[in-house]
Amino acid sequence: MALTLGMTGMERHTEAEVTAAFKAANVEIGGHWTLVDSEHADYVIIDMDSLYGPMSWLRLHGLGRKVIGLTSTDRQQTDYRLPHPISASDLAVLLSEIETDAPLLADAAAAKHPPTASTPAGIAPAEVPAEPLAAIAGIEATDIIEAPATATTPEPVAEPQATAPAPPAASVQPQAKQPLLGWLAGGRPTLRVRLQHAEAPPLLLDIPRGHWYGPAALKPLAPHFATPLEETDFIALDEAAWAEESARLGAAQPLARLLWLGGLLSGAPVTGPYVLKKWPQTEREYPRHFRIATVMMKGPADADAIAAAAGVPQAEVVDFINANLATGYAEPAPTAPPPEPAATKPAGLFGRLRGH
Repeated sequence: MALTLGMTGMERHTEAEVTAAFKAANVEIGGHWTLVDSEHADYVIIDMDSLYGPMSWLRLHGLGRKVIGLTSTDRQQTDYRLPHPISASDLAVLLSEIETDAPLLADAAAAKHPPTASTPAGIAPAEVPAEPLAAIAGIEATDIIEAPATATTPEPVAEPQATAPAPPAASVQPQAKQPLLGWLAGGRPTLRVRLQHAEAPPLLLDIPRGHWYGPAALKPLAPHFATPLEETDFIALDEAAWAEESARLGAAQPLARLLWLGGLLSGAPVTGPYVLKKWPQTEREYPRHFRIATVMMKGPADADAIAAAAGVPQAEVVDFINANLATGYAEPAPTAPPPEPAATKPAGLFGRLRGH
């Protein structure tokens, strides 16, 4: 059984350490694994202790990917945990455990979705769309009526055979609860939906098209991001309901604003220097952000230095950095390589004489 492993959300030196550990571990357990790009890997290692690891986890978790958290703390949100600092022996043990689990997971999936009767040659199998919302998945499938067979020359009557049961209605794998930011970053739900909250204005979300409808101000939407959501919290709308409700809410707004707000409210810790790749879109509701952006555009700096230069609380700087990490405007400053030691020049005759 061949399995693939990828890496993301980590600095270059950590990636080099993971690569070296993987090569040694893979040889030790029989070479059943292949290191590939993270976008095509069965399992992905993320450095959860890094500056941008949690954001990578949000994206992959929203896509339903299997994540291995490289961390020095006991985290529960990833599928597997790899102790940090990494060692080849720890990685070998973990990969062996995954190899053991993988057939069991495959058998469980096969038992849950047994194969249907094979399709006769020359007939293309019907495609059954998988609806992303639990509410839509609950709708009963219509009966399948087979077309009558074309008249042919009578054949000898064969023994009656049991009729193959009709394939079960398509079901939706429920997604685990997660904050709204995780749903948005994962590109779900894929239908046009309404999100309601007793303490906030309703939101109309069209995530695949990258826009939403709601109030112009962002602060009133904070309750939507306060608690984890499940798929049934999103209410699917048909074309008529969507057209009517979206018309009342005005023009469509870019989804990046909601991603920005989700990052702002995430409360994720930030350490080390950060830099803005380009000037971000600042919100009028947060007037101090203009000063923070001005300081960050001057060059890499950590949250304390930015707060001191901008004259704002350090907490606001952390929120601003998280907001722009979520939209891709900010990134951790690249780590400068250590300076090479100066070459020692051999002392000449006079140098040796001075040493005595």
